[in-house]
Amino acid sequence: MTLPTTPDRGPRLRLLQSIQHLHLRHPLVIALAALAVSTVAGLALAATAGADPATVVDALVDGTLGSPFAIGTSLNNAALLMLVAAGFTVAYRAGLVNVGGEGQICLGGIAATAVGVSIPDSVPVPLGLAAALLAAVLAGAGWAGIAAWLRIRRGTSEIITTLLLNFVGLALVVLMVQEPSLLRQPMTSSETLPQSEPLAVSARLPLLGLDKNPATIAIVIAVISVIAVGIMLRHTITGLRLRSVGLSGTASARFGVPVDRTAFLGLAAAGGFSGLAGGLLVASAPFVLADGFSSGFGFSGLVVGLLARGSMTAVIAVSTLFGFLVSGGINLQLAAGVPASTITVVQSLLIILIAGAAWWTSTAKPRRKSRPEVHTEAPAREVLV
Repeated sequence: MTLPTTPDRGPRLRLLQSIQHLHLRHPLVIALAALAVSTVAGLALAATAGADPATVVDALVDGTLGSPFAIGTSLNNAALLMLVAAGFTVAYRAGLVNVGGEGQICLGGIAATAVGVSIPDSVPVPLGLAAALLAAVLAGAGWAGIAAWLRIRRGTSEIITTLLLNFVGLALVVLMVQEPSLLRQPMTSSETLPQSEPLAVSARLPLLGLDKNPATIAIVIAVISVIAVGIMLRHTITGLRLRSVGLSGTASARFGVPVDRTAFLGLAAAGGFSGLAGGLLVASAPFVLADGFSSGFGFSGLVVGLLARGSMTAVIAVSTLFGFLVSGGINLQLAAGVPASTITVVQSLLIILIAGAAWWTSTAKPRRKSRPEVHTEAPAREVLV
């Protein structure tokens, strides 16, 4: 006779316990609340422009999932956001905030273009592409290294320096594509656009080979990079040092951790990832460096990094979501008559909400559980006055 077995309630019990542990300051709750508020604000802006919510939703869905071309474009966008967010996470783990992704993308694009237009077409694609992307990584890391050096040697806030370096990077792109002696293509007519010559065939990103889909191997490079960052942060001594420096530089120095070098490498690595994103941008169609090529991916990647809260799985998920939103924003303007900048407004609102929530969670005092009062008896000895 066999005894009846009770069903395994382990997974269900763990799910209920995880739900019970959710509170107002939980990262998941904060992220969902920020997304909800930003979505409502976006729909309100669309309604102000004269579009009803149903039309807006249909335009977004059609612009993101409506065709293989839209899906491929969204995946390419997601790859760039993953790289910027991964770099932001590395710097943030060391207690540094990198808001200079846009400028680092610009420097990476400039370096990749300079190498890509100089490589002969006869060079094999793996070598030519690797040279262009390596130049992009080094340029982005060097640009972030300026802010890292100022932080370590002069105590200057990296938030201010990386933010200001964004404008310098954008100006350098304008200079490069406007000056004939630098990277501007030879002028054949007065209508020639200010842009560089096309990159050599050997420095262009190959496609994934999907039918009618412009997705490139950038998404593969980005996913591998994010996984590598996750392994490094969790299972290596470098990740432990970054976390230690981020928690307490003074305590880390007492235990022999090279605080300055670790912080410098953390911020430089963030710049390297953003520079790689810039290199991937110019190595994709139309394979030229042009004014405004960065398209705000540096700031969008910052939002992804803030929403992910240090989780590499969340970086991939949120980057994919935002990549589709960027593609949907273009169709939003074409199909619904809503300005594509609405997506930028929604992302900016997300930054404000996440930053405010982070400040709230760090400054709010934890509530102490009330303990029952313990009444002690008076001592038996009396004091005579």
